[in-house]
Amino acid sequence: MDRPGPAEQDREVRGQGAIGQITDEQFVDTLPKVELHVHLEGSMRPGTLLRLARRHDVDHLPTDLDALRAFYRFRDFDHFIEVYLAAVQVLRDEEDFRLLARETALGLAEQRVRYAEITFTPWLHVQRGVDPAAVFAGVEAGRLDAERETGIQVRWITDIPGLPGTDNVHSGERTLELALEHGGEGVIALGLGGPEVGVGRPQFGPVFTAARDAGLHCIPHAGETTGARTIWDALEFLHAERIGHGTSALDDPALVEHLRRHHIPLEVSPTSNLCTGAVASYAAHPLPRMIAEGLDVNLNSDDPPMFNTTLRQEYLHALRSLSLTRQQVFDLAAAAVEHSFLPEPGKARLRAEFAVAAVELGVTTPAVTTPARSASASASAQPAAEAPTTLAPTER
Repeated sequence: MDRPGPAEQDREVRGQGAIGQITDEQFVDTLPKVELHVHLEGSMRPGTLLRLARRHDVDHLPTDLDALRAFYRFRDFDHFIEVYLAAVQVLRDEEDFRLLARETALGLAEQRVRYAEITFTPWLHVQRGVDPAAVFAGVEAGRLDAERETGIQVRWITDIPGLPGTDNVHSGERTLELALEHGGEGVIALGLGGPEVGVGRPQFGPVFTAARDAGLHCIPHAGETTGARTIWDALEFLHAERIGHGTSALDDPALVEHLRRHHIPLEVSPTSNLCTGAVASYAAHPLPRMIAEGLDVNLNSDDPPMFNTTLRQEYLHALRSLSLTRQQVFDLAAAAVEHSFLPEPGKARLRAEFAVAAVELGVTTPAVTTPARSASASASAQPAAEAPTTLAPTER
């Protein structure tokens, strides 16, 4: 019998029922993807940092690429902050931000990411003297460059840098002002990052209420390095529609029930959680239990080059290190579409692409579950209380 040629072999690999015939890498590479939790500044590659450092005569960093790669290698959380701030310091004008936004979006597109909501922190740049118009014009031009080149769609989450010992209320107010004055159609949400310890969530309540009233979505980090109480605070005071990380959610059965009932998604980043010490190992990561509990979760990369990962690698870790099935991994990828703030026509296009991929990979397409985000906007922090329903923020 003649051996099948390349075309026939490809059809065998990609045809329905081929799930057991392909490698994990082929499976992940075939998946369309959506990224919902990734930081622009934390996505700067060593080569880009070196290029911008040379351009601006920054002399306190390693001066060759190999040494800079060694500098990037994750050691501990304090060192991660050092690397992150180095990336921030070399971003100084519109062209710098355009370069980083374009490179970040193109890097995602190479991994078959079709849509991304990327977080950036404009106040970190403006408070050190960078023109806010340059920051926003640069990131907007970069995202449009990437869309023209690859078709990837990107929207922005402007992030409040919550930091111990600083005027966090002022940082929040200025971040929102910048987003509303300069954001345009690219900015869709207000976020909150930085350390959780020593940075209580309730203090940001008024600024998140103002953001919601202005039509922005609300997506704070919560419950990564602190307990479930921080997640309750994000729901009650910050009108959280998704939770960044939420690693500690399973510690509180009442919170689990609330998140499940109201379909409030958790943005999970396993390698990031491991690096920051939120979990001790991949084996200890709560993602499999979150899925078993029926929570809405999606998979993300957070600060990929600084944690030596990519979104592609996170999907491989989900298969190999977290022992998820291929069906579960496919479901995670498809769920991110529904958890995004992409308007319905865009979601419909992505659902159609996932339906094609499901046939190719021999998995089933999950039923569509629309997050009931309005419930999160007024969630009571009292576990026994039921949340009233309000109108969801306007899609932008």
